[in-house]
Amino acid sequence: MEDKKDDKGFSELIEYLGEKFTAIDDRFSSIDDRFSSIDDRFSSIDDRFSAINEKLITIDEKLDLKADKADVSDLLSAVDAYAQKADTYFQEMVMLSHKVDRHEKWFHLLADKLGVKLDY
Repeated sequence: MEDKKDDKGFSELIEYLGEKFTAIDDRFSSIDDRFSSIDDRFSSIDDRFSAINEKLITIDEKLDLKADKADVSDLLSAVDAYAQKADTYFQEMVMLSHKVDRHEKWFHLLADKLGVKLDY
């Protein structure tokens, strides 16, 4: 009879330990799920860092393309040369306008002396 009692005690112990191990397995499964979600989050962070690194590379390339003092100086020289040409052109236009006004005045004087009426 003692063997049956011992067998029953062992079976209860085995069942109790089985439940405990099942509970532990369930807890480990939930922890594994948490780690999977954390891995996903880190993966998205890695993707973001990759995107940032790509942007930094393009920023570095753009910094290489930025204008330096020589480029700005060349640009200012070109603008000054254009401004000088424009100023000269406008002065010539003013002189030409005065010349046309003077010729028009002469035409009116001649027309008055000759008695001709000018239509315009």
